Amino acid sequence: MNKLFMSLREGNARREFRADEAAYCRKFGLSEAQTTAILGRDWQAMLDLGGSIFYIYKLAMMDGLSLQYLGGVFSGMSEAEFKAAMLAGGRTDV
Repeated sequence: MNKLFMSLREGNARREFRADEAAYCRKFGLSEAQTTAILGRDWQAMLDLGGSIFYIYKLAMMDGLSLQYLGGVFSGMSEAEFKAAMLAGGRTDV
């Protein structure tokens, strides 16, 4: 899955992915669970299935999402809450 995410650095790969996301997942031999997570943009499932946040972010960028958005998803906060927490020095409730 991380190899797929890293491939999205290339413009041709992004175009191929956008044209048929399911076929692109098959090209990388992903499991059904991995493919479902990617197609459904289930960010937490991608992480749980072995995706690296730094690689998952390549896909999020294609969807116009920020790293702060993902940070919020992974910490149970909104993007705005996550940004505010980081500006205040990080989470204090963990």
